[in-house]
Amino acid sequence: SGIVLVAINPYEQLPIYEQDVIYAYSGRNIGDMDPHIFAVAEEAYRQMARDEKNQSIIVSGESGAGKTVSAKYAMRFFTTVGGCSSETNIEAKVLASSPIMEAIGNAKTTRNDNSSRFGKYIEIGFDKRYHIIGANMRTYLLEKSRVVFQVR
Repeated sequence: SGIVLVAINPYEQLPIYEQDVIYAYSGRNIGDMDPHIFAVAEEAYRQMARDEKNQSIIVSGESGAGKTVSAKYAMRFFTTVGGCSSETNIEAKVLASSPIMEAIGNAKTTRNDNSSRFGKYIEIGFDKRYHIIGANMRTYLLEKSRVVFQVR
């Protein structure tokens, strides 16, 4: 396990995820600046480029903590810093999957009326110049014991 970042949903829009903040974290060593999802994304991106090995970022937390939003911010960082290798605007396509990410596998539970029952594994493909060339999302069942009922 590497660096762990705890994300907490402030339930309001903050100016800490803007384009200028992405550029502030780009190229910086982790620990040089305040803890941030962009610092974690930069570290993974740099290690991928330096070591030429796959990297993973695990986003975990309670229901409503902002896991999906944190994943979207990491994707935005990669598309901004790495760019895209084609004119098909993969950045827009990857980020456009956000509503789909929110909709897949939600169910009423004993704790939450609209809680995701599935984990999301997002694999982002990069070319040899570290530009994004595509993405793939897979889901997996987390815990069916908290589902109140199934629609038949």
